[in-house]
Amino acid sequence: MPTMTRTGRTRLPDDVHGDFREGFAKLRSDFDVPGAHPDEVNAAAEAAASRPFDVVQPGRAPERWQHVDRTDVDFRTLDPASSTDLDQAFAIERSGDDVILHYAIADVGWFVRHGDVIDREAWNRGVTVYMPDGRAGLHPDRIAEDAGSLLPGSSKPAIVFTVRVANDGAVKLDGAERAMVRNRAKLAYSTVTPDDLPAGFDELSLRIERGEQARGADRIQWPEQEVVHDGDGFSLRFRPRNEAENQNAAMSLATNMAIADALWSAGSGLFRTMPPVDERRLGRLRHTARAFGLDWEQGVSLGDFERSLPAGDPRTSAFQLAIRRASGGASYTPFSDFADADGPKDGGVKDGKPWHAALAATYVHATAPLRRLADRYVIEATLAIANGREVPDEIQSAFAELPRAMRSGDSVANRVDRAAIDLAEAILLQGREGEVFDAVVTDEDNRGARVQICEPAVVARTVARRVDPGDDIKVKLASVDVNERKIELERVG
Repeated sequence: MPTMTRTGRTRLPDDVHGDFREGFAKLRSDFDVPGAHPDEVNAAAEAAASRPFDVVQPGRAPERWQHVDRTDVDFRTLDPASSTDLDQAFAIERSGDDVILHYAIADVGWFVRHGDVIDREAWNRGVTVYMPDGRAGLHPDRIAEDAGSLLPGSSKPAIVFTVRVANDGAVKLDGAERAMVRNRAKLAYSTVTPDDLPAGFDELSLRIERGEQARGADRIQWPEQEVVHDGDGFSLRFRPRNEAENQNAAMSLATNMAIADALWSAGSGLFRTMPPVDERRLGRLRHTARAFGLDWEQGVSLGDFERSLPAGDPRTSAFQLAIRRASGGASYTPFSDFADADGPKDGGVKDGKPWHAALAATYVHATAPLRRLADRYVIEATLAIANGREVPDEIQSAFAELPRAMRSGDSVANRVDRAAIDLAEAILLQGREGEVFDAVVTDEDNRGARVQICEPAVVARTVARRVDPGDDIKVKLASVDVNERKIELERVG
């Protein structure tokens, strides 16, 4: 039974592609999604992938571009089964009461140097954009899915961050080095078993979760939304993230927090900041929860409420997707903005420090350089600081320019992501014109009433007079246009 899955990485099975090819092409055109990399960029990627490595034995002090041999360490990866752009590998050990995470991140900086032709193209793109029928990569496939990916079978260049995780979930960066590593096992979320994972994996995850709860973090684990084609039509379902996915995300979170603290202390870096969800959006979410029959008591925080919901319940997944739609945008903010007397303009500050409200922490992006431009620069700054060197001038200067490039790339990716949801909903409702659905008004503005259809979980706007957020109404599906990704509703009660 083929499905279309979307969670920021939208996919559609081959036997459904032909039905909606025009819609996909229009989505690419509407949002100026980048096409194939230019020939000169692909040629440069091939040359970079063929560049010989200078490997030194452990115990010697390597130069900036030299790699230490860590191929004896038991690194493994954990990703979707079909993934070939592997950013992260992990190894775990104990040291007294602490758990030590060795987190190997693809060394994109080895292949892509600041100012070269691959880098210039990456600045134009900002991020990898995931589409229903493919992706528009930040880097050429020769790097992203081959030489730079931490695939098993051969030694690969990486940046190994060593993170110490205390019993209460507190994290500290203990070191960072360029190293050659070997992936011993490509594990998949769908098939991984406890026996596949190293000793200490569960304990590490529990500690990071303990730290989140102590901070009051509202981090939500987004579900996947799937449009299922069963031969007679389409239906929509949600696939919650399984425990292995959540545990894998926890390792990345811990590493990014430890790096953020190290950069802040050194007076450098590019931080990921986010203000809290505002009262209007919280009100909208309360109405959405009621539409799904979920009881959200007054005085309970968004994070606590989400964590109290039953795992695997479709209503939980639908509400989590509503949170994603309601969340305020996160920003990239350089250290220099916090030194400014007026502070950063986008919010995301607490006690004068960078703050990501959903994580309740100071935070950076450093663990996905194959698909995010900014991560490579954060990694290079951290490498310098961790090894007692000055942050290179080109890296320090780039931090002031990266927010613009990342805003541009994220804007395209986010708009495509939202459009993919619209496309999924249009596919789902095609052929059901004339049906009447129960809905709840979640918000109202000069464009009309925003409503949440209770079943299936669809958000749309309609013209509805004399309604208030929270009102129950009935709407009729008037029309569906898959290529335009539009549905039209009429209020009928």
